[in-house]
Amino acid sequence: MTVDAVAAALAGHGYLAGEGLATSIFLALALHRPLLLEGEAGVGKTEVAKVLSAWTGGALLRLQCYEGIDVSQAVYEWDYARQLLHLRAAEAGGPAAAEDEVYSERFLVRRPLLMAIDHSEGPPPVLLIDEVDRADDEFEAFLLEFLSDYAVSIPELKTFRAVEPPVVIITSNRTRDVHDALKRRCLYHWVEHPDFEREVAIIRMRAPEAVPKLALQVAGAVEALRDMHLYKPPGVAESIDWTSALAALGRSEIDERSLDLTLGTVLKYQEDQARVRAGGIGDLVRAALLPRE
Repeated sequence: MTVDAVAAALAGHGYLAGEGLATSIFLALALHRPLLLEGEAGVGKTEVAKVLSAWTGGALLRLQCYEGIDVSQAVYEWDYARQLLHLRAAEAGGPAAAEDEVYSERFLVRRPLLMAIDHSEGPPPVLLIDEVDRADDEFEAFLLEFLSDYAVSIPELKTFRAVEPPVVIITSNRTRDVHDALKRRCLYHWVEHPDFEREVAIIRMRAPEAVPKLALQVAGAVEALRDMHLYKPPGVAESIDWTSALAALGRSEIDERSLDLTLGTVLKYQEDQARVRAGGIGDLVRAALLPRE
């Protein structure tokens, strides 16, 4: 496998990666290291894990991080309701036997981290730890320990250890800095917005219903929006949505009326929309229609 082969495989599954990102993914697969992807929301970080799952055939296991996430949501918990029913049903047969059975794997609820290391057949799963910057310090410390040896100890049962490590993609929108210790455990790549040519290619791939001229104009308009210092600049997902929306309206090119009516597909904050309208929709249309080499 080579970097070019990785880029071609990703493209074959609908993801056009730049050389830097393709190289980082190649190294993560070759070295069996987690890959930490940082960048603004909407640049395609989460999509990397989805495409890797489709390409490798490994199950996609997604752990969405949030403030207060703990072991019961991330690793495992016991099915207390079923345990209680089991105890009640077994009372006549001897409570001691029932208590011995209550902490068995049949009552274990596996969460993404445990599922990632306890797979028995097929290709390794792809573990997506999404928006790790939303989790707190305690969970990040636990995650660092988990990634060091891909093992989880359950006191009532045993230690589960991965025979083959999963493919791990960690994303961060950088709402806070991820600790250096976690970064050292991972390979790292900052995901940029694509350049104009690659964004056009992405739009044409993901919104094939749009005519090529419309894809060019949307990419030009989005490029102009990103230079306006908005609260939330549009990402690639918004570029695709905007193109699809215009195509659904039967438009083959951008005009002021269509742009104004569909601005909500690309800008999700009223303040950003107000800034664009105050600056003049016409200026944005002219930016979209600029000739390109």
